[in-house]
Amino acid sequence: MLDLIMFVLPDLPYDYSALEPYIDVETMHLHHDKHHAGYVDNLNKLVTGDEKLSDLLKSDNPKIKNNAGGHINHSFFWQIMTPKGGEPIEKVLALREEFDAAALGHFGSGWAWIVINDGKLEVIDTSNQDSPEAFGKTPILGIDVWEHAYYLKYKNVRADYIKAWWNVVNWKEVGKKLNEGGVRII
Repeated sequence: MLDLIMFVLPDLPYDYSALEPYIDVETMHLHHDKHHAGYVDNLNKLVTGDEKLSDLLKSDNPKIKNNAGGHINHSFFWQIMTPKGGEPIEKVLALREEFDAAALGHFGSGWAWIVINDGKLEVIDTSNQDSPEAFGKTPILGIDVWEHAYYLKYKNVRADYIKAWWNVVNWKEVGKKLNEGGVRII
C-alpha cells in the first residue's frame, strides 16, 4: 500500500516570541499549535491525501472547504509577518485605511485581505476560513480577525490589534507576492 501524502503544519519562520510586543507568545502558541494544527489534522481526516489544496478550497463539503481554507490562510499569514518589518510599499500602504475598515467592520470570524484581482489591487474580506484563492484572487496581505488571533492580548478591542499588527508586516514578502502576481511595486 502506498503512503498517502498528507498535509503538514508548517513551522513558523520565526520564534514564537519574535513578534512581541505586538503579538504575544501565548497567542502565537495557541494560534499556531492549536488552531492551525487543528485545521491540518481535520483536513487529513477528511481527504485521501492526493488532492490539491487549491481544489479543496472549492469543495462542496463545508468541512473540507473550511479546514483547507484554515490551513492555506494560516500558512500565508505566518509568512507575511516578521519581527523585522522592512520598508513599507506605498501601493499597498495606500489601501491601509480601506483594509483597516474591512478588518474592523467584518462581522464575526474571518479575514481582511489585499488581493490582486484582474491585475489590480483591491481590499476584500472573507468569512470564516474562505480563501481569496477560491474566488480567483491572489492574496498579497491578510489579517486574521478571528478572536483567537488577538483576544488574549487585546481582549475585545480588535482595533488595537489591527493597529499593532501593521508593525509586523513582512514588506519583503508582500513585495515578492506583488511581483509574482504581476503588479509592479513602483
